[in-house]
Amino acid sequence: MQPFEEVVAQHSPVVMRVCRALLGPIEADDAWSETFLAALRAYPDLRPESNIRGWLVTIAHRKAIDHIRARKRAPEPADDLPERLPAGGGGPEPDDTELHSALAALPFKQRGAVVYRYLADLPYAEVAALLECSEAAARRNAADGIARLRRDYQKDES
Repeated sequence: MQPFEEVVAQHSPVVMRVCRALLGPIEADDAWSETFLAALRAYPDLRPESNIRGWLVTIAHRKAIDHIRARKRAPEPADDLPERLPAGGGGPEPDDTELHSALAALPFKQRGAVVYRYLADLPYAEVAALLECSEAAARRNAADGIARLRRDYQKDES
């Protein structure tokens, strides 16, 4: 088999034409590069009697499809956005600004432990990993955070 550099030199114009035809000039360079990177990885396993041009065009076609799909998934800017969120903040539960304030007043690790353990329902081992502390420290932070919330947050039950 010929060296890969010769394959690139020989088939580069064809691959670029395919990429430009499918994607246009802006994305074609990226697809061309991705085609030859993928081909470089797979080249040692290619059978000697393979049609290299057809193989490269197939890879280029698939890379172009990847770019087209990514373009379709990309967010598009909205023309007009509402000034404010609708009442209730858009979430399933009603806003409780006092509770949010009390939670925000907790030290970082206590707040994280309370949120991860009681809102996200994560086990203490995962809470500890997220907070970069021991499991015992995560338990202590969660307990201290809940105790402080109970002490500082008084919601009217009327």
